[in-house]
Amino acid sequence: MYRVFEALDELVTICEEARGLPMTTSCVVPRGDVLELLDDIREAIPGELDDAQDVLDHRDKLVDDATEEASRATEEARTEADRLLAEAREQAQQMIAEAEHEAERVVSRGRREYADLTDRAAAEADRMAEAGRQSYDRAVADGRTEQQRLVSEHEVTLAARDEAGRILDRAAEDAHEARTDCDHYVDTALAEFTETLESVLDTVGRHRHQLRTGQVGAAAREEAERASA
Repeated sequence: MYRVFEALDELVTICEEARGLPMTTSCVVPRGDVLELLDDIREAIPGELDDAQDVLDHRDKLVDDATEEASRATEEARTEADRLLAEAREQAQQMIAEAEHEAERVVSRGRREYADLTDRAAAEADRMAEAGRQSYDRAVADGRTEQQRLVSEHEVTLAARDEAGRILDRAAEDAHEARTDCDHYVDTALAEFTETLESVLDTVGRHRHQLRTGQVGAAAREEAERASA
């Protein structure tokens, strides 16, 4: 087919380049070249037509084969789709059954846990109420005991306060008596010290007088005699 198109292109070129006749649309072409090209076309067309017919026949076979393959693929796809749909329905039903079973199991377990929690809550509430009553009773008993103890301690406090007052009074009396005795002792001691001091001063005065009058020896003897006596 390529040679046919090539020869036709050459014929067109020859016609376009041919010298035209004056006053007409005709032209002068080389007869030999044109005839040679026409012979090439005549020889090439049958083979090309056979090849084209083969291609057409082969195309029809390809189309038939493709149509048959498409029908077969469509049937297989339809069959596979039906199978997948059936499996999906079966699997969905199985999943629904399992979900319903799981839901029933969860609900049953929830009811059991609710009942258990309710029982335990009731027991805990009773225990706490009993513990509260016992705690209240202990608090009341402790309060009464503490009240009695406070009353007793108050009585003891009053007695201790009275005893402390008596002790303070007695201590004040003893302190006053001790101060009086101390004052008397100090006064007596001062009186004795005064007498001793006066005696010493008298002796010192006599000695000074004797020193001034020259009677030291006689006075010393007299003093020694008094001391020995």
